[in-house]
Amino acid sequence: MALDLAEHVPGQLDHSQASSRTGFPLPARPWNGLTLLDTYCKQGGASMGYYLAGFDVVGVDIDDQPLYPFPFIQGDAVEYIRAHGRDYDLLAGSPPCRRYTNAQRIRGNDHPDLIDPTRDAMESTGRPWIIENVQGAPLLDPVTLCGAMFGLRTYRHRLFESPIPLATKFHPRHLAPVAKMGRPVRPGEFMHIVGNFTGADLAREILGMPWATREGLRDAIPPAYTKFLGAQAAKHILAERYGRTT
Repeated sequence: MALDLAEHVPGQLDHSQASSRTGFPLPARPWNGLTLLDTYCKQGGASMGYYLAGFDVVGVDIDDQPLYPFPFIQGDAVEYIRAHGRDYDLLAGSPPCRRYTNAQRIRGNDHPDLIDPTRDAMESTGRPWIIENVQGAPLLDPVTLCGAMFGLRTYRHRLFESPIPLATKFHPRHLAPVAKMGRPVRPGEFMHIVGNFTGADLAREILGMPWATREGLRDAIPPAYTKFLGAQAAKHILAERYGRTT
C-alpha cells in the first residue's frame, strides 16, 4: 500500500493491507497512541521494532519497497521530513551507511554523507528523533546496541543518536566465534549477516524478520533494537506531553 506524498496519516493506522503484502500477519501489540515516520526504511527491520514498541509506523524510501510491512511512501527522505515530519510524534532514520563501512574505506569508494542533512531536517520539525548508523559514522554522543545484548546470534553493532536520553543495555563479552563468510553457521557460532552470507532462513530467524529477502537482511536493523529504544522514546514523549507514561 503506497501513500500519496502529500497525504497526512493521523491517528491509528490500518496496517492490515500493508502486512498482507509480505504474507506474514503483523504480531499483536498494544498501541501507545503515537505515530512514527521511519525514513530510509528499506524492508522495515527498524520499523517492526518501533511498531512492537507501540507506534503506528509509516515508512519512506527513495526506492520502492514492496516487502515493507507498513504504509509506505516512495520519495526523498530529507524532502519528506521537511514537508511532513511535524505531522508525526517521532522521527527515525537510517541514512545509507556505505560511506562509513570498513569495506568502502578500504576500496576508496565515495558515497554521499546523508547524516547531517537528515539531522538538520529532523531538527527543523521540532519533533524528537532517532538516527541510526554503523560504527565509525559521525553520530553525536550515540548509544551502541549489539545483538548479544538481546540474546541474538549476531553481534551487529549499531549506533543511535537522539536528543531523547536513551539508555543502553549490559554489553556481554563477545565469546562466541563468528562463522566465516560463505559457509553455514555451526552450532555455537554467531552469524555475520553481510555480503554474500550463507543461510538466509537462519538470518531471518536470528534477526526476527521472516518476510525479508537476503538483501533486506544485509541492511536491516534488528527489530529488537528499535523495540527497546522505541519504548524509551514513547515514555519520554508521553511524559513530556501529558505527564504520563505508556
